[in-house]
Parts: sequence; structure tokens; C-alpha cells
Amino acid sequence: MTDLDSILSQAQTAFEAAPTSAELENAKARFLGKTGQVTELLKGMAALSVEEKKARGAQINQLKSAIESALQARRDALARAELESQLRSEALDVTLPGRQRGAGGLHPVSLAIERIEAIFGSMGFDVAEGPEIETDWMSFTALNNPENHPARSMQDTFYVDMKDAQGRWLNLRPHTSPMQVRYARAHAQKHAGQEPMPEIRVIAPGRTYRVDSDATHSPMFHQCEGLWIGEHISFKDLKVVFTDFLRRFFEDDSIQTRFRPSYFPFTEPSAEIDMMFGSGPLQGRWLELAGSGQVHPNVVRNYGLDPERYIGFAFGMGPDRLAMLRYGVSDLRLFFEGDLRFLSQFR
Repeated sequence: MTDLDSILSQAQTAFEAAPTSAELENAKARFLGKTGQVTELLKGMAALSVEEKKARGAQINQLKSAIESALQARRDALARAELESQLRSEALDVTLPGRQRGAGGLHPVSLAIERIEAIFGSMGFDVAEGPEIETDWMSFTALNNPENHPARSMQDTFYVDMKDAQGRWLNLRPHTSPMQVRYARAHAQKHAGQEPMPEIRVIAPGRTYRVDSDATHSPMFHQCEGLWIGEHISFKDLKVVFTDFLRRFFEDDSIQTRFRPSYFPFTEPSAEIDMMFGSGPLQGRWLELAGSGQVHPNVVRNYGLDPERYIGFAFGMGPDRLAMLRYGVSDLRLFFEGDLRFLSQFR
């Protein structure tokens, strides 16, 4: 084997042994660099005759071309190996479903409130919304619940360390009942002098706050207040309206209701409303669902109306509880934990 063949063989072996592109370039320098073996061969031609230079130069150029070909072949092999490794690490399973942007949906409690509004809207009830930060007077006193009244201990809520322009303490409303007063007073002012005054028919859904937290209670929850005031509105109307509402909300005409005597400062007489399903897993069980009663004369006066002339009923229920019953949810806290696996079921 000639010295040129030996150099080519060494170069091919060195190139094949290079595991990375960087080491391949180091091996290249040993043969084609400024101090490489091929370069040294070219420098040694200075001592040769003209005829020897021609023959030797042609041989060295063939060697250089062969080494460059081997070098390029190894470069291509390393590039292919690197690409294959990258493809393996970034492999996609084309049999999997594609990633799509999921469609949003309403919260189950929002769905329940929308359903409540639609049903009562079909009965002629307006929907009223009001502030969640209320005055102590609106939250309690206007509803026949004066300071130091023992019933306040059931509903005392989160107070705000500030007062309104009249010096009244502010709080996070414990119920949506203040909207009774706000809506009725606005209605009475709007129709002042009109005979007869149009009936007041309104529901007030919204967020409320109390110091309470367990599987069926939350410090923040939703309530829907209802009010119907006129000259000849009785408990009979309350029973008909609420029973019809429940049957339409749950789409079950077998639902029964009962009214149990109770006490609320803002109604007299007062009653708890229970319901019983005629079918399904809760069949035959009475479930407490709402509080209700004939609006107390003192509260009617706070509406700006004459309690000797105007009478009616009010009720309060929890859309959260209605949603739990409608969708078969056993723990109220699931509604407010923000787990998309749970909430996506209601899209």
C-alpha cells in the first residue's frame, strides 16, 4: 500500500469513528487542515522536478478528492441520524384525535337561574337586579328585622368597614330580599296617583353571602326572591304559582308541594315550602325548598304602600339547591371549585 492509500484509509477510518459533527470536523483537520497530512504532502512537492510535480500533484489531488468525498458521506450520515433521532423524539400518533379548542358553556347554576327567569317571565314576573353591597337598613330593618332582633343571628353576614351617606353600615347582602324594597318603592313612585296601581310581580336572583360552609352551604351562594303584591293576592296564588313553577322546572307533573308553618320577620303568616317527587330516586321524600309567606304589613309600609289595601306574598329559594336536585349533584362545593372535568358535563 502506498503512503497515499494509507492516508485515505486512515481518513476513512477516522471519519467513520466520529460520533458527532464536531468530532468529525476535528478529524477533518488532521487530513485537510493547514497542518494536515494532505497539506504537508503538497508542501513537500517543492523539492521535486517539474515532471515529478505533475505526477505527484495529480495523485495528491485524487487523494484530496477521495478524502472530501468520505468526509461529505459521513456528514450526510450524521445528519440523517440526527434527523431520525429528532423524528423519533417528536413522533406524533396520527391515530389520536386532534387538539381542538373546546366550546365553552354556562355554569350549571347559571343554567338554573336562566331557567327560573324564563319560567317566571312566562307568568308575568319581571327580573330585578341590585347591589351586592347593601345598607344594614335595606338588609334587615326595612324587612321588619330591627337592631338586636334575635332573628338577625340567623342571617348576620359579612360587614363592610364603611357607611353610606346617611351613616348606615354597609354589608354583603345575606339575601336578595332588599330587592323587594328597592323594586316596590321604585314601582310605587313610578305609578303614584295611578288607579288602580299595577300589580308588583318580580323575582330577584343573585349572589348572597353568609358565614356558612359545608357540603350543602357555601359562604357565597345564590338566592332568588319572589314578590307578588296587589289588592287581592292570597296564599292560594302562592301555592298555584310555586307548584306550577316546580313542575315546569323539573319537568315532572307528579311533583307535590306542602306548606309548613314557620317564622320569618318579613312575612305573617309564614311557611316553609316542601316538595316531593312522584318518581325517580327521591320519590316519596319531602325536601325543604323555600321559605314564603304573606308580606308583613310593616314591610308593605316600607314599600311606600298602604298595607290595608295592598297584600301579597313573597318567597325565597336557592338556585344552587335547585341545580343540585335537577342535575343529581350531592355536594354544593363542586359548583364552585372550578374543576373543568365537572363543569364540562353541563355544556
